Amino acid sequence: MKFAIIRERKNPPDRRVVFSPDALLEFKNRFPQAEIKVESSPIRVFTDQEYRDKGFEVTEDVSDCDVFIGVKEVPVEALVPNKKYFFFSHTIKKQPHNQKLLQAILDKKIDLYDHETIVDKNHVRLIGFGRYAGIVGAYNGLRAFGLKFELFNLPKAESLHGQEEMTARVKRVTLPPIKIVLTGFGKVGKGAKHFLDSVKIKEVSPDDFLNKKYSDPVYTHIDVLDYNKRIDRKTLDKHDFYAHPEQYESDFERFSKVADIFMAGHFYGNGAPVILTREMLQKPDNNIRVVADISCDVDGPVACTLRASTIADPIYGYSASEHKEVDVFHPSAVVVMAVDNLPCELPKDASEGFGEMFLEHVVPAFFNADEQGVLERALITSDGHLTPAFAYLEDYVHPLETHKE
Repeated sequence: MKFAIIRERKNPPDRRVVFSPDALLEFKNRFPQAEIKVESSPIRVFTDQEYRDKGFEVTEDVSDCDVFIGVKEVPVEALVPNKKYFFFSHTIKKQPHNQKLLQAILDKKIDLYDHETIVDKNHVRLIGFGRYAGIVGAYNGLRAFGLKFELFNLPKAESLHGQEEMTARVKRVTLPPIKIVLTGFGKVGKGAKHFLDSVKIKEVSPDDFLNKKYSDPVYTHIDVLDYNKRIDRKTLDKHDFYAHPEQYESDFERFSKVADIFMAGHFYGNGAPVILTREMLQKPDNNIRVVADISCDVDGPVACTLRASTIADPIYGYSASEHKEVDVFHPSAVVVMAVDNLPCELPKDASEGFGEMFLEHVVPAFFNADEQGVLERALITSDGHLTPAFAYLEDYVHPLETHKE
């Protein structure tokens, strides 16, 4: 079987790649029967020469390969018919902007495996860039606080050489005794926690966070029952919350009264209550001055996330009284950092980590007859048709036909 590491063609440019040269060499060593080519790229975080130095053919033409592996969406005009593709297609939630992409994939009889649909038998995701989103998001949250209050000016993460330099830069500045509240225990939340720990910000319990004063910066890492409560005030476990989110309301206000920074790294499910509401933000006792919405759900659980921001322009101000965007330095503005492609700021680290996961969880499936069912579960389209698990996308790819029926 022939594998191609393809060039990223989406705009704005994405420098990440699924396999670093070292990871690709490990792939080859573990599965010597695999043939591997690298499509030449002028923007990739690893140069063409670095792949050549590991013994790989780098070429402009990979059309003779069977499996094409990339990161972001492949433009319709670049899709090669009758191939197997791996990339983030951003179609499984019926995203309007990628409808034509999925239609083209079906027309070209491409087997599409979305990185987001690579899950284990319990449907837990096996690979992703979430950890690196959390790391960069936490850094950006601290950077936003320094800019807002003109205390320090950390460089953009994309201008640094990885998370070690990001950590070193934060350690050089003097942080005031701020309080940071962090949500989320998935890869994003754990990545943010890792960064806060790496810069030696002390973790405290939710109770101590709410009730004690500190002379140094601290953070608390809260779970869903710390910031949600049942409407009927019964105390049950978090499985009840996941099963019946509509029976809960936000209990986050007690944190918004004392926290200076809110780092949002949670997963937000359908039907769950808004976490940080407009009403909380409007209250005189709201203390939050910076929201690093790492999860970046626009019009979702964080009321001040009016839009996604960009790596080029990562922060904007939010006026709670008017519920609109204002200048970051407006006296009453809450600063919002809501970059929706944070791992792009850490391309080398993110690529190295992603490749390790892909090699562990996905590549073996090509050589063991997919004994764990990883490929079968991940497959969205095959031979011009949606697979049964993704049949719900039928009205997305064929809206007129579905409507006629």
